Amino acid sequence: MNPTSPSRKQQIPVIVLAGFLGSGKTTLLNHLLRNRVGNRIGVIVNDFGSIEIDAMTVSGQVGSTVSLGNGCLCCAVDASGLDTFLETLTGPAARLDVIVIEASGLAEPQELLRMILASENPHIVYGGLVEVVDAAEFDATRDRHPEIDRHLAVADLVVLNKTDRIGSEEQTRIRDVIAAAGAPGGAAAVIGAAYGRIDPQLLFDPALRPDGEEKVRQLTFEDLLRDRSEEEGGDGHEHHLHAAYDSVSFTAEVPMNPRRLMEFLDSRPQGLYRIKGFVDFGVGDRANKYALHAVGRFLRFEPQPWKRDEPRRTQLVLIGSGIAPDALRKELADCRESAAPGPDATQDAAHERSMWGVLRYVQQPDRPGRA
Repeated sequence: MNPTSPSRKQQIPVIVLAGFLGSGKTTLLNHLLRNRVGNRIGVIVNDFGSIEIDAMTVSGQVGSTVSLGNGCLCCAVDASGLDTFLETLTGPAARLDVIVIEASGLAEPQELLRMILASENPHIVYGGLVEVVDAAEFDATRDRHPEIDRHLAVADLVVLNKTDRIGSEEQTRIRDVIAAAGAPGGAAAVIGAAYGRIDPQLLFDPALRPDGEEKVRQLTFEDLLRDRSEEEGGDGHEHHLHAAYDSVSFTAEVPMNPRRLMEFLDSRPQGLYRIKGFVDFGVGDRANKYALHAVGRFLRFEPQPWKRDEPRRTQLVLIGSGIAPDALRKELADCRESAAPGPDATQDAAHERSMWGVLRYVQQPDRPGRA
């Protein structure tokens, strides 16, 4: 295996990008391609008109693939070919870190979610449904497309785009409508944006590359896109995108109580979009730490053996909009065990039962993990 390709144990997040015509979905997609924080992104679209590759000679036929530079790829497929192309894009030769599916022309977002969650591809993990909404035309869009409420109900993150064209009171009203349309048990996180500019790290983590891998290279399509954006009046907003959401770090030096942590995860507050990190359950499973991956209502744990001499602690990062960082830290602190287990402590029947809630979200062949 090429040392720079993602580990086959490291699953590739698949993000669904949805939104009606004019919402700014394409603008957001191109923003991600320009500001990919080192990631190699695979984009799946219904036709190549969705991304800025006009300077390239591309037929645009379904089933075609084109390189976007820096290891990024774009495929034009229809819904029936989605699983086949996911298999291709997650192969070692593609060396991708993230896959983004633009929903337009492929299928309803709900259908794409079902296809991803039901996929038997072991190399992918659900990365969230992002619904892009035109704030300036929100009411008109709902009149033309009443099905938007269904989309909002299943979305994990709503990007309220073009907020520069409306006032704060109107933005609050729209946010209230979106919250009311949300699924029972928690509406989607909502983040405002202008020109589709959001912090990519809200959706995926920066890629870690060997030193120097991308320092010496040819000028790529991504460079041209970025240069053109700057020439057209880029105003430095990228430096302030992180201010649109909150990132909360939590560390515990004593194990987490499985039941209490699951109670926290089952009642995640509105606005909390992503949780990532590792959990130490102490005597609940002495041999393993548990990688935690949560996006919207999706939750998955993955047991991973502790390394020799690795400090046994819980480390989590929570990302969302409109969340209360101090309250979240307190809730997580309340999930800790009262003390670290003694060196001779072993798992008994009670400890085994306490892990049942966690093990429900460890991936099985017939269990996709949607909470």
